[in-house]
Amino acid sequence: DGRVSSVSVQQFVEQISYVNKAKMIDHIGGVEEGAYEIYNCVEKIIKQDILGCEMTELESKDLGSKEESTAPEEEVFGDVLWDAHDEQEQMEAFQQASNSTCELGFEKYFERLNDLIAAPAPIPPLLVSGGPGSGKSLLLSKWIQLQQKHSPNTLILYHFVGRPMSTSSESALIIKRLTLKLMQHSWLVSPLTLDPAKLLEEFPRWLEKLSARHQGSIIIIIDSIDQIQQAEKHMKWLIDPLPVNVRVIVSVNVETCPQAWRLWPTLHLDPLNSKDVKSLISAECNSANVKLTKEQEKKLERHCRSATTCNALYVTLLGKTIASVGNTGNVDETLQQCFQCQDTVSLYRLVLRSIQESLQSDKEKGLLREILCIIGVSHNGVSESELMELYPELSSAVLASLVHSLHKMRLLTYGCGLLKFQHLQAWEMAKLEYMEEGENVISAYRQKLVEYFTLQLRVLILICFSFCSRDRVTWRSADELPWLFQQQGDKQKLHECLLNLFVSQNLYKRGHFAELLSYWQLVGKDKSSMAAEYFDSLKEYEKSCEGEESMICLADLYETLGRFLKDLGLLSQAVAPLQRSLEIRETALDPDHPRVAQSLHQLAGVYVQWKKFGNAEQLYKQALEISENAYGAEHPRVARELDALATLYQKQNKYEQAEQLRKKSFKIRQKAARRKGSLCGFALLRQRALQLEELTLGKDTPDNARTLNELGVLYYLQNNLETAELFLKRSLEMRERVLGPNHPDCAQSLNNLAALYNEKKHYEKAEELYEKALDIRRRALAPDHPSLAYTVKHLAVLYKKMGKLDKAVPLYELAVEIRQKSFGPKHPSVATALVNLAVLYCQMKKQIEALPLYERALKIYEDSFGHMHPRVGETLKNLAVLSYEGGDFEKAAELYKRAMEIKEAETLLIGGKATSRHSLSGDTFSLKSALSPNIFLEHGQR
Repeated sequence: DGRVSSVSVQQFVEQISYVNKAKMIDHIGGVEEGAYEIYNCVEKIIKQDILGCEMTELESKDLGSKEESTAPEEEVFGDVLWDAHDEQEQMEAFQQASNSTCELGFEKYFERLNDLIAAPAPIPPLLVSGGPGSGKSLLLSKWIQLQQKHSPNTLILYHFVGRPMSTSSESALIIKRLTLKLMQHSWLVSPLTLDPAKLLEEFPRWLEKLSARHQGSIIIIIDSIDQIQQAEKHMKWLIDPLPVNVRVIVSVNVETCPQAWRLWPTLHLDPLNSKDVKSLISAECNSANVKLTKEQEKKLERHCRSATTCNALYVTLLGKTIASVGNTGNVDETLQQCFQCQDTVSLYRLVLRSIQESLQSDKEKGLLREILCIIGVSHNGVSESELMELYPELSSAVLASLVHSLHKMRLLTYGCGLLKFQHLQAWEMAKLEYMEEGENVISAYRQKLVEYFTLQLRVLILICFSFCSRDRVTWRSADELPWLFQQQGDKQKLHECLLNLFVSQNLYKRGHFAELLSYWQLVGKDKSSMAAEYFDSLKEYEKSCEGEESMICLADLYETLGRFLKDLGLLSQAVAPLQRSLEIRETALDPDHPRVAQSLHQLAGVYVQWKKFGNAEQLYKQALEISENAYGAEHPRVARELDALATLYQKQNKYEQAEQLRKKSFKIRQKAARRKGSLCGFALLRQRALQLEELTLGKDTPDNARTLNELGVLYYLQNNLETAELFLKRSLEMRERVLGPNHPDCAQSLNNLAALYNEKKHYEKAEELYEKALDIRRRALAPDHPSLAYTVKHLAVLYKKMGKLDKAVPLYELAVEIRQKSFGPKHPSVATALVNLAVLYCQMKKQIEALPLYERALKIYEDSFGHMHPRVGETLKNLAVLSYEGGDFEKAAELYKRAMEIKEAETLLIGGKATSRHSLSGDTFSLKSALSPNIFLEHGQR
């Protein structure tokens, strides 16, 4: 009846009301209805508050078509690969470190840290030392919060190192993360090596360069730096003189601090005094309504006097243990047991045994042991769903109860959705309790994880081969399986795992280059043999590729391989897979698809390193044109191409051209940063979603019309075509009222609506709208304007798809004219347009008209790329078919022989035959076939 049902529920409600991030759901009705309400609420919070948009059908959307779904890191950091999981883990580690029941008298330490910041340069790093659990992480996190509040101009970069051997303790990833955060704040996008040795070597130069661009101080904080493997070797930059506005603070365990670092200025954390001990225990007890007598408080004070019993972790755990007894338990008995524990590990052991005693059966006690052991031997932790699959007898109710107890008592915590040990001492206790037999037991649990993730991988690869959803090979499989093989010393299985293209792709694309390289070094392979083995695996995979989706997936694998080889310094071997990726995407998608721009960009990057600047410039310019058409002139992807061109011009001493492009890119990034708000967030989507209500009631303005258009595009990219249609129609109507029906912005809306109808296979509607858009743009824009070319191309494709070949011909001819005016008559993109027109003539059985077009395209390709380029080979093959059909068999044989020589040379370069799927009626350079109807919408104003 809307009233609270009992006193205990009333108390529970009151407790929740004090929790910052808790949400109360009022509900009257059955349990199932209540659960459904909660589910809906959580889903809404995730979509709107966290992601900032409605993610309709997001999981099923076509990654090959909806380019917006690709990783945001390349928009922010150019070509540097980045893992959102690593960043999320650091954010969670910071939050966890700053959680404390009460203040621990850290004010005196805050003053010392503030003095360091104010001290004149040069100054060595400050060492924060203390025993395990002494509160180093808590101190640093609280101080960071104070600095962020009182010194907004100070840039603070932090990294909290987790358990040894975890991802957070890998030196190359730490340095790369710090460098990228610096780049993000200085809006600098430059090539960054992924080679771990070079990365560590170049970090001091990056620090000097980027700190000079920052208006204010930079503070770098690395917590538990001594947990990094070979920390002294990999953190040599700490010994070098730091830039004048940079300060570094690192924390270490006093026992494991490298000898050379002990000479640095040191802030040592003293044991807690009796006042802090009392307040910390009282805070824990008060939260559970447990009252201690004066006598009990005195006993606790006497107990917490040794170095191992008066550190922050021990006292916190002690307070939680007493609080867990509650009002009904025997506090004196619990205290007596606690007093037997003289360090944190033994106290954790007591906590574990109390949890064991609370369990109802031996089966549950056995499951508790299994959970802790399996989490302990993993690389980065285990998720709840994985635990339930590993142990089918483990019910969700039992798991929830166990996890609650372990989390409450500081044994386990969550990180990126994974359960892991909250403190190193908790894991040490679990090993003492359950793994006294040593390495054999640890190996057995690792083997169980190996079998689980191997099975997962087999199932996922089958899914990938069936549906080509490469993202089904999760970061979990890629993170755990090779690492487990490494720990087990099973080099053969590790080798097989690395040759799984999807596992290696997942690791590489998430920026775990150093990890991937270390695995290959462990199996005894040098760079060249590694490259050859990847080629062989890729050839085997290509044999199974049929259909457009699998070809798109194959193109991604070729691109990943090319980028990996480029990062290894194998430039000549990197060209072929990147070229193959480009050809596949032009065939399977569209020559103006953003994924094609991605291929062009990556290929250009290799030519830059190879110092073939002319080739690189052509490719970058093509990528820029495609990106502007697909995303709009103010998109971060456009800024990326401008930056790449600027870097290229700078290498050629064309400083004025480089500066112009950099300024243009900087303005785009500045604008995008204001809209986006954060590195990993979806603030832009959130902002636009919040505008919906305002727009419903708002006035007719060009800005509102533009926002409606962009919202329509966003919904389109999410496959929510019905909602997208509503917004695009409203945008068109508003623009026609405000700007007039013949304004170029109206053409943009018409073009986008036409693309949407094309996607829905409403071809007649699409045709009508494309024709209107073309009419407006022909009258309003210059004859070589990119937006005019965009509409011409897509209307021509539509005519071809509808079988209206006669209407398509003049548009294909116009496309040739536009490209000639834009790039000049000898540019490769003109050759592409000529080939498209020739393909159309061949479909119309007009081989005589097609022949001179192919011959002209061949000449352009040969002059631009040389006589042995794959594009030359494909054009020769098409000419051979024409000659054969015309009865000139001798010429056909000669042309075909030349084409095969080029193909064989390409095969030798990439280590094996890569079957071509190009033909006269569907060559590499023709527009996208009817199999792939997606046409990209236009985002920004032209």
